[in-house]
Amino acid sequence: MSDRLWWKHGVVYQIYPRSFMDGNGDGVGDLAGIRARLDHLAWLGIDAIWLSPIFPSPMADFGYDVSDYCDIDPVFGQLAEFDALLAEAHARGIRVMIDWVPNHTSDQHAWFRESRADRTNPKRNWYVWRDHKADGELPNNWVAMFGGPAWHPDPATGQLYLRSFLVEQPDLNWRNPEVERAMHGVLRFWLDRGVDGFRIDVIHRIAKDPAMRDNPPSERPGPGWGGQLHVYDENHLDIHDFLRRIRAVLDEYDERAAVGEVGLAPAQVASYLGRGDELHLAFNFAFLLEPWDCEAFGRELALFDASVPPESWPDIVFSNHDIPRHATRWDHPQLGEARARAAAVILLAARGTPFLYFGEELGMRNGEVPPERRRDPLAWTLHPNASRDGERTPMQWSASAGAGFTHGDPWLPLAADWLTRNVEAQRADRTSILWLYRDLLALRRRTPALERGSFRLVPAPGGVLAWERRHDRSRALVAVNFGDAAQSPGLPAAAVRDGVWTRAGEPLPSDAAQLALGPCEAAVLAVDV
Repeated sequence: MSDRLWWKHGVVYQIYPRSFMDGNGDGVGDLAGIRARLDHLAWLGIDAIWLSPIFPSPMADFGYDVSDYCDIDPVFGQLAEFDALLAEAHARGIRVMIDWVPNHTSDQHAWFRESRADRTNPKRNWYVWRDHKADGELPNNWVAMFGGPAWHPDPATGQLYLRSFLVEQPDLNWRNPEVERAMHGVLRFWLDRGVDGFRIDVIHRIAKDPAMRDNPPSERPGPGWGGQLHVYDENHLDIHDFLRRIRAVLDEYDERAAVGEVGLAPAQVASYLGRGDELHLAFNFAFLLEPWDCEAFGRELALFDASVPPESWPDIVFSNHDIPRHATRWDHPQLGEARARAAAVILLAARGTPFLYFGEELGMRNGEVPPERRRDPLAWTLHPNASRDGERTPMQWSASAGAGFTHGDPWLPLAADWLTRNVEAQRADRTSILWLYRDLLALRRRTPALERGSFRLVPAPGGVLAWERRHDRSRALVAVNFGDAAQSPGLPAAAVRDGVWTRAGEPLPSDAAQLALGPCEAAVLAVDV
């Protein structure tokens, strides 16, 4: 359709660059490696890629500690290689989004080096500095998400700086207009190069309470993050003014978009969309916390759909680089594969822009990373079980050495099933989950109801979730059996014209009312209006 918008009607694929494809054999993924695998993404049928941070960084938090917003870290390549990747992706009809980290920089960024040089430096107020209280206590009780107090001492100047995450990640002071202008300049630098959009890291934290008041205790008070209600260190009302000005920068360019990481409840997340004048999309992370449960999924789908203002658009995400893969979270000794296939139907047939995490199309699980191979700083600052390394293990391309990811020693160990769960093996198997993803993506593109239609839950028996999508003369019915026994979803009678279901190789019923689902099976049926 002529009004098709890539960020609204398409599908976005997240690439964790260190783990996607190694182009030079050093064991770490890079831009050359991503370029070498663009044909896989084009074959799969995605519309855009989102690259986790590729900027210069000391890698204390693997790129989320940025030391230069306007360059490429040598581990990934050079600006010329990024430009080549951008051009080759665009030639295949694939848009490119990059990660933007506006809340904090690395402590090695030139801005922070100047800021901490002395109290009179012109960039002192580019970061958040405070004195101890008169009694020697910290400025307030805020805590860092990655452990410890949010205030870190700087002996050279005798003050403390605010850090929401690691001590190596000082928070920028967005209330300083010079900082805001500089960050808008960063956006324009990449937009002028042809970048199509941004995933904005922890956008809900760039404006804090100006009075720096203490957070009240939560229902389970304690020293850590969960012991407080975060009413003053995030989600300040002023955030929306900042977002409208960010949106104005994006609107200077054609068809550019931003999706925000907003770690809040769904209704609060939806508020970050404004009235079509703030973020284009805001991640709803509700499913990252839910069990495999029919009622929970139905509730969350309906809640976010109702919360998003009519001028805006929802999205749906099951996995990313910070949370165990959904095929691991929802695994089951007998029905794990069936659940992973059913999840693909939910992800690609619900209303909203789907975000796929690399390897999701293979049903990849978290890899086991032994203690001596762990790289994530959370394993040391919080708890070994908090490590995110398991969801970052390398992409499994083939059964050849290094899983086709590298000729060297991979930066993280390969997941145990790489010999059988890989792109090469699954492309050769027409019944594989890889082909299911490809078929669902193709069905979305040729069915307007799935790309842009309304959403309405329809009655179904216990353990079955069903909904209808409609747009003009296009209509689709979706049913998912969450249970471990066969079910008839009881869909309304309608002639089936097209569709995909997770029972590979079986023909679709001619009438939607005849659909029968086995344990953890799902189907999407394009039907007569």
